[in-house]
Amino acid sequence: MTKGNINVSVENIFPLIKKFLYSDHEIFLRELISNATDATLKLKHLTSIGEAQLVYGNPKIEVKIDKENKTLHIIDQGLGMTAEEVEKYINQVAFSGAEEFLEKYKDSAKDSGIIGHFGLGFYSAFMVASEVEIITKSYKEAPAVRWVCDGSPEFSLEEVEKTERGTEIILHIAEDSTEFLEEFRIRELLTKYNKFMPVPIQFGTKTETLPLPEGAAEDAKPETVEVDNIINNPSPAWTKAPSELNEEDYKSFYHELYPMQFEEPLFNIHLNVDYPFNLTGILYFPKLGNNLNIEKDKIQLYQNQVFVTDEVKGIVPDFLMLLRGVIDSPDIPLNVSRSYLQADGAVKKISSYITKKVADKMVSLINTNREDYEQKWNDIKVVIEYGMISEDKFYEKSDKFALYPSTEGKSYLWEELMEKIKINQTDKDGNTVILYATNKDEQHAYIQTALDKGYEVLLLDSPIVPHLIQKLETTKEKIQFARVDADHINNLIKKDEPIIAKLTDTEKETLKKEVETAVNDSKFTVQLEDLDSQDTPFMITQPEFMRRMKDMQATGGGGMFGMGAFPEMYNLVVNSNSELASEILKTENSEEKNAKIAYALDLAKLSQNLLKGKELTDFIAKSFSKLK
Repeated sequence: MTKGNINVSVENIFPLIKKFLYSDHEIFLRELISNATDATLKLKHLTSIGEAQLVYGNPKIEVKIDKENKTLHIIDQGLGMTAEEVEKYINQVAFSGAEEFLEKYKDSAKDSGIIGHFGLGFYSAFMVASEVEIITKSYKEAPAVRWVCDGSPEFSLEEVEKTERGTEIILHIAEDSTEFLEEFRIRELLTKYNKFMPVPIQFGTKTETLPLPEGAAEDAKPETVEVDNIINNPSPAWTKAPSELNEEDYKSFYHELYPMQFEEPLFNIHLNVDYPFNLTGILYFPKLGNNLNIEKDKIQLYQNQVFVTDEVKGIVPDFLMLLRGVIDSPDIPLNVSRSYLQADGAVKKISSYITKKVADKMVSLINTNREDYEQKWNDIKVVIEYGMISEDKFYEKSDKFALYPSTEGKSYLWEELMEKIKINQTDKDGNTVILYATNKDEQHAYIQTALDKGYEVLLLDSPIVPHLIQKLETTKEKIQFARVDADHINNLIKKDEPIIAKLTDTEKETLKKEVETAVNDSKFTVQLEDLDSQDTPFMITQPEFMRRMKDMQATGGGGMFGMGAFPEMYNLVVNSNSELASEILKTENSEEKNAKIAYALDLAKLSQNLLKGKELTDFIAKSFSKLK
């Protein structure tokens, strides 16, 4: 038997490890299984290059609980260790065997999937164990050894009997960590962190029913057997080439990732790059509609198939945080506990690559099947529009895939829209005026007025439209957006033939004063317009700028685009060419005149959903009275 002191540079290293190395003590199981995986994959590599002369077979990792003895066992069939290797890799804290292996075999082992980097993962065992044993036998011709440590700098190392290669880690679970002796807890952790590890992981057994052989008697009963319960999928979809997968494979994997998600994803994007960094993964577009409050943090980050985190802010652009799926990269810089990302140039490159890949996928989808793409637009537009606002590179490509639907059910790409409206919808300054609605029902009258004049009206109803419009107006040449119920379109779009006024300037001034006196509300600015005679006599609009700022304020409620409060301000547009205008001027009785103006104002308010509470109750009573 050999006894000695662990070679550490500071005294009392174990209490520090136990308290500070990992934020969650449950991480110990992920780290120990990662070590077992490395040991197995190293052996696979050595056999593949002929350095290990043995049969690799079908090794697995086994996790066992012994509640009676309060121990947890992690057993692998990897390359094992000699006594000298235990001294080297276990007794020297932070000496990473994975780093040394990758350096030694850097040319042939770069794609071997080996995980470890820091050499600290093994010591996470002391966060939950009062004593740790290692029983290990190397694949080389060397005696098996047993290493024991109780969490102090002292250890013991002795030869023992062990016939099969590999390593068994035995954790004597501490009194404050007995939760890790419960089967449901270990199963939960294995599912969370090791669901897609590249080596099969066995946890207990399960019963399987064997199929009846051909020609079996009708009353024959199928035989049941106990088989190993493998809890992971060593070959998840993202590790395969896109050419190996079909649409059903992608959908099946989606439900493997999200077992409680019953709705099918709209489509997926398979990420696969090996230069200038290594990255694989699959992103899925769920049905989003106009929902910006959908649960985020659904994209899972892996490193060589080891789960790291589902908080991927930084590596995934903000606008794609609404998506779901998996990203796996050995090149993502993590802190020592693998619990969060570190700022690094590689992260920015990966983020840019993902942005480009999504943009390319959108172009491919619309070019392959535009009809299907248009049908899915309402469920993906929030992501696309958010990307256009927040990512310049994505915006630069968006003309090829961003759709602008009309209230009539047509959808245009940007160039198609310009071809449609640039001649008919220009203002006096030569700007192309794009009319749009945000709600077909609430703005129906305004939409119909615009359509009757031969104008095209877009239906832009996502919650971030004000920000998208601002982006388009500042980047596209001579473009102006106007909502159909904002500043009246007759002021914005030039007419070939001017409308002839029916009232003199003096009569207009008198009419304006009469209306202002009757309305007597600072929220309303009275404007007289010579509109077509069939237009509504009274119409309420909002100044486009003020209304847009209010919309931005509303979408800022979730913290994405916060802005200050804006006052309620409206334009009361009076059609000076309407019969009502003439009637108001002719009415000598001031009470009767004010009643006409008040009723017309109520109707205009009603059309904009501004008539509420007592005002609405009084209006209804007044209307019934008129019927009598």
